[in-house]
Amino acid sequence: MDIFTGLDSPLFLHNLHHILDEHNNKSANSKPTRAYVRDARAMAATPADVKEYPNAYVFIVDMPGLKSGDIKVQVEDDNVLVISGERKREEEENVKFVRMERRIGKFMRKFSLPENANIDKISAVCQEGVLTVTVDKLPPPEPKKPKLIQVQVA
Repeated sequence: MDIFTGLDSPLFLHNLHHILDEHNNKSANSKPTRAYVRDARAMAATPADVKEYPNAYVFIVDMPGLKSGDIKVQVEDDNVLVISGERKREEEENVKFVRMERRIGKFMRKFSLPENANIDKISAVCQEGVLTVTVDKLPPPEPKKPKLIQVQVA
């Protein structure tokens, strides 16, 4: 079952609904906060691929210009994988930018992990601006064997 692909996938839609619900719960009649707008933009602008293998889920996220120390990978609420980081503008004296096209600011993605994801077995590697997070799957449960009850002679 491929629950991860496409803009209409349950996982992608959950990410958007999660942010909207979080915002609606905090402020029913007010404007969106700066943090909410910043996080929504960061999520929309951070591309990711998700692959399902027989024994793991793999999340591949573009994090250009970030070093591994600038990236945070964590699990919230026991089933939400949060990947974030921030790229800051390089400050130089006596320099005037003629054109600025490279992205700066916050990178963020949130993913709901399936029930069979083993949150104790998560690894992350960043290489050449691409972060790969691997979440191992839990082994399938053993089928329950019927309990045999001895019938005694009365």
